Amino acid sequence: MINEHVLEMLHAGEGLRVEYKKAKDKLPNSIFETVCAFLNSIGGFIFLGVDDEGTVVGVNPLAVPQMKKDLVNLAHNTTKINPACNLYPEECVVEGKTIIVCQVQTSSEIHRCNGEVYLRSDDGDFVTRNTNVLSGVLTRKLGLFTEKRPMHGFDMNDLRPELCRKAQNLMAVTFNNHPWADLTFEELLQYGGFYTVDRDSNERCLNLAAILMFGTDEAIFRADPALLFDCLLRREDEIRYDDRVMIRTNLIETYEQVMNFISKHLPDPFYLEGDQRISLRGKIFREAVSNIISHREYMHGSPGRIMIYKDRVEFTNPCVQYYIDRITPANLEPFARNPTICNFMVQMGRFERLGSGVRNTWKYLPIYAKGALPIFEETKYGFKLTLPLGVTQQVTQQVTPQVTPQVTPQVTPQVTPHDAENIDERILHLMKVMKGSMNRQEIMRALYLSDRKNFREMYLNPAISLGYVEASAPDKPNSSTKVYRLTSLGDQVLESLSEEI
Repeated sequence: MINEHVLEMLHAGEGLRVEYKKAKDKLPNSIFETVCAFLNSIGGFIFLGVDDEGTVVGVNPLAVPQMKKDLVNLAHNTTKINPACNLYPEECVVEGKTIIVCQVQTSSEIHRCNGEVYLRSDDGDFVTRNTNVLSGVLTRKLGLFTEKRPMHGFDMNDLRPELCRKAQNLMAVTFNNHPWADLTFEELLQYGGFYTVDRDSNERCLNLAAILMFGTDEAIFRADPALLFDCLLRREDEIRYDDRVMIRTNLIETYEQVMNFISKHLPDPFYLEGDQRISLRGKIFREAVSNIISHREYMHGSPGRIMIYKDRVEFTNPCVQYYIDRITPANLEPFARNPTICNFMVQMGRFERLGSGVRNTWKYLPIYAKGALPIFEETKYGFKLTLPLGVTQQVTQQVTPQVTPQVTPQVTPQVTPHDAENIDERILHLMKVMKGSMNRQEIMRALYLSDRKNFREMYLNPAISLGYVEASAPDKPNSSTKVYRLTSLGDQVLESLSEEI
């Protein structure tokens, strides 16, 4: 779903990070020139179905599935974009018309479209063949993305070939006919972006990402002596720890060891989504673990930490700051700190796509932890994710593998009116002031709030995501007449509170 932050960009006009493309039934011819320019510059958003003046003209809704498919497939065609890239187009309805929005991440490599290097300026996309300009672009990328640092003195003897086969098995299980599943190790390194050409010697070298992903432990220590993922259990002793695992190995096995630590110390309650059982613990924590592996700054001396307390789990990670603030689904603008590592994790099925961690955690944590909301934040010190646990552990410790359909309703962690005391105080305050249908301004006045962003991110969007509040026109996010009202579940929560009083 497109968030309000992205829709605000739509109305801000074209510029360095925003491009409009008028399209009706097929992709415009110039779209991959813009994709290439965004990859080589600082990333951006392409809006299909919007003309140069910013007027939403829309695309043919019947053509949307094929257009999205073509965009994704052509992004993996190296004759179109080289190296290939991942794109995740989304459709939404604006002013009653369907458009397609595609975010393009800045890349750690220099890309070419039809053999030409494109860069981005406020005036649009332009071709450059100037070696000084290209050298400057490469220098900036190597400074921003240390995963691409050429590792002189390392060769194939410093890598573990069995990790290649393991990664390809995961790809084959996750995706049918994955194009990388049958490549040789050398080909996988090439297509995955694990080589860097040194700009001084013009020598092609394995880069830091290759060593971190496939290296022997000895090679990893030589490449990054400070590498550490520190897992701590602090339920009884919050100063020291009750259990600890210190992980210094390749990123493929690091993921597995961190998930094993989480599985050892956190429950996985029985939960049905529709008629299918899913792992809430897996949905939430595989995204969190993939996040700290994919987005950390590996040349930083601080470790990545996973700390399990009685009432919460905290993930902290050194990273290159991109958005210093709290991150919510409303303002999410995904940014890959290590595009090569991140892309490879996606190919292995470690997580769904860039940005999926925030969305899935906001969706599933309130179920896992009785209405609790996650806190994603970037500070000047790095990234921190706090996952409140609520009363999940006390509930789920009674659940056994022998649970039967007859007792499922008693142990399935659903957000109910009886859990009202565990709902965030701001959300309850919002619900209490709502009388019938109210627009945004009316609700903000009732709450004595003046900051629209704070209201949207800390009150309104969490209440909607939990199912307590609904919009009158959810398919028209920019409608000036949109109003909000309590859902039936929201009414039940308030009734349960009045009964307790």
